[in-house]
Amino acid sequence: MTGRNGHREQRSRTVRHSPRSTIWSRFIGCLGAAILTAVGLSVPAAAHPSPATKATAATSASETSSSAAAEDGLALTPPMGFNNWNSTHCRDEFNEEMIKGIADLFVSKGLKKAGYEYVNLDDCWALPDRDANGKLVPDPKRFPGGIKGVADYVHSKGLKLGIYTSAGTQTCDRLGFPGALGHEESDARQFADWGVDYLKYDNCNNWGIDAKQRYRAMREALKKASEATGRKIVYSICEWGENKPWEWAKDVGQLWRTTGDISDNWGSMLSIAKQNLPLAEYAGPGHWNDPDMLEVGNGGMTDTEYRSHFSLWSIMAAPLLIGTDLRKATPETYEILGNSEVIAVDQDQLGKQGKVLSSQNGRWVIAKEMKDGSRAIALFNETDRPQHIATTAAEAGLPQAPAYKLRDLWQHRTYQTAGTVSATVPAHGTVLYRVSADKNWAAYPPAADLGLKGTALAEAGTPAKLDTTFTNLGRGAARSVAVKVTGPEGWSAKATSPSGATSLGSGKTLTTHWRLAPPAGAKPGAYDLKLRADYRSPSGAQGRTELSSTAHVVVAPPSGSSSAGDLPWVSATNGWGPVERNTSVGESEAGDGHQLTIGGTTYAKGLGAHAPSEITYYTGGRCSTFSAQVGVDDEKNQNGTVTFEVWADGKKAASTGTLTTADSAKAISAAVDGAETVRLVATDAGDGNDSDHADWADATFSC
Repeated sequence: MTGRNGHREQRSRTVRHSPRSTIWSRFIGCLGAAILTAVGLSVPAAAHPSPATKATAATSASETSSSAAAEDGLALTPPMGFNNWNSTHCRDEFNEEMIKGIADLFVSKGLKKAGYEYVNLDDCWALPDRDANGKLVPDPKRFPGGIKGVADYVHSKGLKLGIYTSAGTQTCDRLGFPGALGHEESDARQFADWGVDYLKYDNCNNWGIDAKQRYRAMREALKKASEATGRKIVYSICEWGENKPWEWAKDVGQLWRTTGDISDNWGSMLSIAKQNLPLAEYAGPGHWNDPDMLEVGNGGMTDTEYRSHFSLWSIMAAPLLIGTDLRKATPETYEILGNSEVIAVDQDQLGKQGKVLSSQNGRWVIAKEMKDGSRAIALFNETDRPQHIATTAAEAGLPQAPAYKLRDLWQHRTYQTAGTVSATVPAHGTVLYRVSADKNWAAYPPAADLGLKGTALAEAGTPAKLDTTFTNLGRGAARSVAVKVTGPEGWSAKATSPSGATSLGSGKTLTTHWRLAPPAGAKPGAYDLKLRADYRSPSGAQGRTELSSTAHVVVAPPSGSSSAGDLPWVSATNGWGPVERNTSVGESEAGDGHQLTIGGTTYAKGLGAHAPSEITYYTGGRCSTFSAQVGVDDEKNQNGTVTFEVWADGKKAASTGTLTTADSAKAISAAVDGAETVRLVATDAGDGNDSDHADWADATFSC
């Protein structure tokens, strides 16, 4: 099973799950050409660098500039564009017609105007064999006009063309297209002659040759090609972060991958963001951390999750390479990708990557210094429930001021705040602000935090209790406050305490109690819930704040003992792929797990998860205990480290220490008397989620 990223998802899994269990070509690289010879296997000639390669690879860092950007003036802001891989892989729809169509859409849909510039080809554009002169040959079926013809078309639109190859004997696809190892100068010159403007240089089939040597060899080849043709090529180093390129690649290329391949699911995106966020100090004009291409629009995440994806990549000053087929994109996808205010955060000329101010319990605050002195601030909620997240202008590095202008970059509304920057952020959501000191602050309505206490859980025929909070964050009063809760069609929402106020002073909170009732016969499941507050400033400026949440129709467990694997859950988030019922988590697809097995013992019932993971059950105050046998599944024989926790109504009721792949199952039991919800949490034990296949075997509720 190849999964969403085809062959390269396996490579990505290798990085993220089992780094010592590598694909064959890299296994050969670790053994080395000498061992191949010793056992009587021939080494491909291209596996040995040519004399020219050896000479260029010997170039020391002192002979290159302190930054590739300083020499070339390239990628002074993170590159923006398109790459076909995430949407097409090597399928037939990757062809000349597609690439030209994407270029047309860049112009007609306003993406070029928004800053998108590069239209990039990924793997499979060439024939499997070079010609008699050792030159690359474009696939005539895919690209009947040749690469130069495509480049000329893209250039005619005022755009640029990118291409792909690997720093090895072959590229990453299983069909084995020619890589550039030993052919650096020839290939670089071909790219320049064709009119290529951007090179993505991958890491497969590298025969164990030092990464710095291989990537510097192509760097020197691109310099020679540029000197001969006048064409400068942005150099994207795609060695998956394995050799910490952020520490050495600044004088080699303009950007470097910091992670394995991304996949179109929440766990993959979140894991990659967490790997890239700590590397802020290494980014700057002409040298960028690259957490891989965008998945926005490919269908594996919700629009809320895609907005978080786009917000995080922008505040991290990451390259923005669209990975969806724009010919099939929805209006919502175009709205996300074309948000000029969010793009401006990514493209700010100061070139700072946002830094993490806090990240407690899945509540992230990330701040990015901007050239005009303002700060972009992301309030990011990685959990599966709404969370109140807050910081201050001072914590973000802004100077002291009477009040600040606060611009909501997704809602496109401007407010003022006395200094607090906060929001109740939906599950998996991000609120992205741009904050600055502004002497004209009084012209804007006060910012407000519209909050939600608890989760709307209702059994059929029984109204749910819900509390909303409205907090005035501005310097002046909020007038004519009116809060409204709207449930799904057929639901009723009635306030049992005041839902409005004639005037609410700075820093004051209005709390409203609600009864939310689903219609008779509503089926169990999740339903959209909307909160809105309208108000005015003392000068009459209109303010509005909104919050999207979820209401659930739930069913309590039956009396007696029930297996968690057989009960419906309210919500579930997982570090890789979906949570599995009565099997291990397997890999990235639903239903690809195996029998739950810990320490050689197999279990018929339970849950298969992958840290970090949270599974929430509704128990309705009717259950007394939860128990399970927990541990790292035997399908991972190394690296896995997991801690298991049981939470009852937001309070930790039981936990284990760190369990590893070497440990037998450990019993965990928690008293959950009276709890409305029970949450099963698996953490990565603080060392990343490599191989963290977390089994809740024999997981049982007693009710």
